[in-house]
Amino acid sequence: MGKKLTGAVSYITIIGWIIAFVLGDRKGAKVHLNQSLVIVVANLILTIVAKVLGGIAIVSTVLWVLDIILFVLMILGFIRAIMGNDEPLPIIGGIKILK
Repeated sequence: MGKKLTGAVSYITIIGWIIAFVLGDRKGAKVHLNQSLVIVVANLILTIVAKVLGGIAIVSTVLWVLDIILFVLMILGFIRAIMGNDEPLPIIGGIKILK
């Protein structure tokens, strides 16, 4: 897989990320692999918090807003990957999980 395809596939669920990481151009799409992993981890944390504290109305609303923000970041990252743009995403672009 090329750089653009690897980056785009990495934003499509955790299975897409694994496929992109194993079969794709890891060096070329490093930015997108990292950002999509940050989105997946953040979504996992939000899911756990929602299960534990989801009964509280304000917490549920805040988690819903954060989930929408993550979804928008995922779409933005997907579009940037297809266009070949390696700029970091706002909010999460500075978080590095992969080196």
